[in-house]
Amino acid sequence: MDQAVKRRILLGVTGGIAAYKAAELARLLQKNNVDVRVAMTEAGTKFVGPATFQALTGKPVATDLWDDAVPNGMSHIELSRGVDAIVVAPASADFIAKLANGLADDLLSTACLARNVPLLVAPAMNREMWDNPATQRNVERLRADGVAILGPAAGDQACGETGMGRLLEPEELLAAILAHFGPRRLAGRRVVVTAGPTFEAIDTVRGITNRSSGKMGYAIAEAAAAEGAEVTLVSGPSALASPAGLTTVRVTSAAEMAAAVKAAIPGADFFFAVAAVADYAPARASDRKIKKGAAAMSLELQPTEDILATVAAMPKGPFCVGFAAESENLAEYAEAKRKRKGIPMIVANLVQQAVGRDDNEAVIHDEAGAHPLPRLAKDRLARAVVDHAIGLAASQAPKRRALRPVS
Repeated sequence: MDQAVKRRILLGVTGGIAAYKAAELARLLQKNNVDVRVAMTEAGTKFVGPATFQALTGKPVATDLWDDAVPNGMSHIELSRGVDAIVVAPASADFIAKLANGLADDLLSTACLARNVPLLVAPAMNREMWDNPATQRNVERLRADGVAILGPAAGDQACGETGMGRLLEPEELLAAILAHFGPRRLAGRRVVVTAGPTFEAIDTVRGITNRSSGKMGYAIAEAAAAEGAEVTLVSGPSALASPAGLTTVRVTSAAEMAAAVKAAIPGADFFFAVAAVADYAPARASDRKIKKGAAAMSLELQPTEDILATVAAMPKGPFCVGFAAESENLAEYAEAKRKRKGIPMIVANLVQQAVGRDDNEAVIHDEAGAHPLPRLAKDRLARAVVDHAIGLAASQAPKRRALRPVS
């Protein structure tokens, strides 16, 4: 971030043992030329006292919606108007539920509802609370509303359990916040992303599909959008909400996905082929439900179009990133796929470690070799993949077409 520009942040602290990390985050932000004001929920004050944050920031900590020290009695307006962003870290499951449903019964939730600036939320909770369908619905609603979700991470938890739900470390939160204010490396660029499975009809009710949730593709699309790109997300059937701030095209079959990609790809600078596209589809789909009989039934399949290979072969086409989900021989199969399709970069993972999960570990393969990524939440993994693609595309610009100039 430009050190000449002093940013102002309202740091919201809610109830949870991870509140101690917020103290270090406040210190790091100030070291990086960010002016910090802290607002705490009542539960937050039970874990770290307001005096700690007042000593770190040099400013009184806001805790009371009815603060008589605010001349007009509207402390929630005063807090939200004087900052460039609101960051809630840690954000408890309860506070996330409030935000998702527009509830405002204390100072911090009211300031968030009354804001006219970006909101960044860093969840922290027990793994079962994070995995609860209600929490997942609330998080998806916040994403759809344009709220940035930072984390969580997987690891040991204060309760003695292990899993998703840990608050990101202060250094990681700092990097994400500064990146939010930093230059958008894909500003003026166009990115196309495919996500989710496809569904290939056998008859009017049955079909061939796979277990892809679409989470990785959606995370890639959001990571590219966060870098300033104009993003088109071509999604197969998925329960995920369309991300805010980008164009989502919903399709069902591999043929529909291929057509949507071809329509979106002209002028694109990057293509991330994340979708788990069916390799085969029934040669003929019945226009009515096939009735069950005693005899065996044969199904003739024909190969679907290889969307990634088609795009990679286009003259002056976009920088292509493939994804390889394998069950064995990961490095061998991924590198062979990269070379076969003629693409500069592929992201490989084992399906048994990824399908349906909120985190994943992967290996990026390019001409320089293999670049392992540790197990990360899929949004953090997506940012790492997009970061690598941006850097690799820039390094290959002399050999490839340069990225189109911003108009």
